[in-house]
Formats: sequence, C-alpha cells, structure tokens
Amino acid sequence: MALIVQKYGGSSIADGERIKSVARRIAKARDEGNEVVVVVSAIGDTTDELIRLAHQVSAQPSDRELDLLLSTGEVVSSTLLAMALETLGYRAVSLSGAQAGIETDSRYSRARILRVDPKRIVSELERGNIVIVAGFQGVTSEMDIATLGRGGSDTTAVALAVSLEAKECQIYTDVEGVYTADPRIVPQATKLKKVGYEEMLELASYGARVVHPRAIELGGLHDVRILVASSFVDRPGTIICKEASMEVRNKVSGIVHDTNVAKITVIGVPDHPGIASAIFEPLANADISVDTIVQNASIEKIADLTFTVTRSDLSRAMSIVETVAKTVEAKRCVADSKLAKVSIVGTGMLNTPGYAAKMFRTLYQQGINIQLITTSEIRITCIISEDSLKDAVRALHRAFELEKE
Repeated sequence: MALIVQKYGGSSIADGERIKSVARRIAKARDEGNEVVVVVSAIGDTTDELIRLAHQVSAQPSDRELDLLLSTGEVVSSTLLAMALETLGYRAVSLSGAQAGIETDSRYSRARILRVDPKRIVSELERGNIVIVAGFQGVTSEMDIATLGRGGSDTTAVALAVSLEAKECQIYTDVEGVYTADPRIVPQATKLKKVGYEEMLELASYGARVVHPRAIELGGLHDVRILVASSFVDRPGTIICKEASMEVRNKVSGIVHDTNVAKITVIGVPDHPGIASAIFEPLANADISVDTIVQNASIEKIADLTFTVTRSDLSRAMSIVETVAKTVEAKRCVADSKLAKVSIVGTGMLNTPGYAAKMFRTLYQQGINIQLITTSEIRITCIISEDSLKDAVRALHRAFELEKE
C-alpha cells in the first residue's frame, strides 16, 4: 500500500459542493489502495477576510494573535473535509498543524518548519483513517501557533511527504499544471509534462504561481516527486522531479513574469567602503528582500545605486533608504513602481551562447526598453515597463518557439 500526500488550495474547496467534490477525489485515491494524507488551505478568500476583520478591531494587531486568528481558516477547511469524507462512508480525522507534529520557529507570519514529528499521523493511518491536516501552520517551542506565510500549505504538504516518506506529493489547484507561459496572456502556451526542480524553482521564484518556491526547494532537497494538477478536471498534470526529459533541447522551458516589483535609485552616493552595507543592512533588519542591484561606475567618487524590491515593501523601503541617504550624504532617492519582470528559464541555456542576445533582440524589435538585467545559470530576467509586459511575454514565447512544445 503506497502513501501519498495530497494538497488542495482554497479555490478547490471554495464552497460546500467543491468540498464534496474533493472528498470524492480523495475517496478514489483511498479506493485505489493508497494511504492518504491531505493538506488543505483556507476556504476561498478566508485569510484575506480574517485580515480585514483583524484590522477593523485593531490598527496594529499583534503578530501572535494575528497568526492564531489566521490559522483558524485551515482548521475550518480540514474539519469540513473530514465531515464530507465521513458522509461518504470513509473514516477520516482532521488535525491542526500542531496536532500533526509540525514544529516551527517563532517568526510569526513567516515561520520556518524546523522539524516534523509524524507520530500522530502514523497512528491515525494505522487505525485506517484518512488524515486531513490544516496547512499553513505549525507550533513553536512555546506552544504558540505560527503561520508559514503565503503559499505555506504547499510547504506543509511537501514537508509531510518528506517526513512520511510518501510516494508522491500531489498539489491540486485551479490550473492543470505548469505552462510555458501564463495562458491568460499567451493562449498558445503549452503544458509541461515534466520539469526539473531547478527549473521549477526559478519559474516559481520569478512569477509562476502554481507552487510556492519554498515547497519546490524542500522537494528538491529531499527528492520528493511533486505532481501539479487541477482539482476541477481529471487530466494529467505536470511532474516536478529530479530528472526531467533527457532529450536534447535547444530552448527555454518557459516565460514567467511578475508585476510585484518596484525600483529604488539612490542618486549621488559617495563611492567609498561601507556605503552598500549602510544601505542594505537596515533593509535586511526590516525583513525587506532586495533583488536586482546595479551600481554605475563612479565619477569623481560619486555613483548611483539602483535596486528592486516588491511593491508591497516599497513604502517601508523608501522610508529606510531616505533616512540612510541623508546619513551617507547621498543627493536624493527616487522610486518607480510601474515596472515588471519578464524572465526566460531553462536548463538548455546552461553554457550555451545566444539566449541573452535573442531575448534582448526580441524585446528591442518590440520597442521595449530594458531597465535592469539579472541572471542565473538557467535564467535571464529583464526589468521593463509594466505597460510593455504582455507584449514582451507574447513576443518571447514566439521567439523561443514554445508553442511547439
């Protein structure tokens, strides 16, 4: 008997009918002879609604209380799904993250899983139960509830698959798999049958929203096979695994984009040791992640320093940087939030010339100006105007012939 872990997102269980549909899918997996552990997100927009409610009663709700509040969304989902399975005649038990043995650090709203003690889950499986676990949460050493941040249920599912040595972690969502581009922008986008961990991590980190990057990273570290498929239709999804197709490919795997990007430029920065540290350490201490960083060549020991952050962090980042800029005697700071990232990703790019040139030429032919460039071994990302994003994605998809996948 194989053990599988399934995860269902909020859209998959958005109402009573969808919960019953998911229960039937789980029952089918059980009937096929599998032991089944299921991880669920909160129903629909429950998390956003709870956040709004919290801010109606408190201008600044404490992190601890907010995490405890938000964790209830997944508890509601898990109990309802267990009830639906019992109605179908299957034995099921719902567990909170703490009951499932998920231990985290104490960074509320962005906790990391330290370890998983699956004793309770194993015990319930031995009793013949289908186990439904509330995702997105765990318990600290002080027995406080901490949440894992957006997309945390994906991480919960993969972490449980690792600890239980599951055959596969199946992530069911509202899309049928991983595509060569967003089908809403590129109708000709094709579904990938398989994709490697490294490629998928780049795709997820730079715009593909189907699986959270932390879950991919964890899966790759422990070699957990991950299936991404739709909970609404019974069609093959995308397999994320250690080895994707072994065929020789002379192209990228996908085009991804992200509009959650803003640029900050510190103008007239004195070019001497310690300046970069003075700017970026306060941002790190405020838990603000910085992506692309570019410093121009100094003239008379004066330079401009440009970097990107998420739009959601722009206001806080500007406040910090403007304060630092005065301290280091920079001239001024400017920001631009009307930007986007477009990236090409693929292991076929590794040690193969021509990809960057083709990407830049394609954008040039569309009249799209590149403001910043960042790369990895298998990714090239350009920062462009948000107004040009859709044209850029479509043009790059054509240029790299991804519709022929």
